[in-house]
Amino acid sequence: MPEELKVKEKNDLQKPIPKEHYEKLEEYIDSLPSLEGRLIQVLHHAQDIFGYLPRDVQLFIARRLGLAGAKVNGVVSFYSYFTEEPRGEYVINICTGTACFVKGANKLTEEFEKKLKISAGDTTEDRKFTLKDVRCVGACGLAPLVVINDKVFGRVKPEEIEGILEQYL
Repeated sequence: MPEELKVKEKNDLQKPIPKEHYEKLEEYIDSLPSLEGRLIQVLHHAQDIFGYLPRDVQLFIARRLGLAGAKVNGVVSFYSYFTEEPRGEYVINICTGTACFVKGANKLTEEFEKKLKISAGDTTEDRKFTLKDVRCVGACGLAPLVVINDKVFGRVKPEEIEGILEQYL
């Protein structure tokens, strides 16, 4: 295993991935009683370790589980929980389901974009925030809804966004 593996990121900067991360993932995989049917479980654990699933990590997992790299990438790209790009410390999910949309989710998105100076799907340069829109959170009674990491903000108004962000600065 190389001392440090380089990963090409969205902004084309090279960032080393510590070999300790790979060692930690390898220990986890070795601790499993069986590798059959464990891909999603291993991907979850890998994303917890690395923060995201770059191509090199996916290929490492594929080799260790005896799978094709394309199969691993297919799973990563299919499930919205997994990400191939680094995320911010705080992931802001704006629900865009029908109830939230009707109650102004698009205005919340516009306000977050304005305050953070990024578009939905992007991460701030300091990697503090990632802004995402999600299909449905399943809490329509709280529409429009924002979830930051595990904290839920219901019935959010655009004028409340500055105060919400201040909690994370």
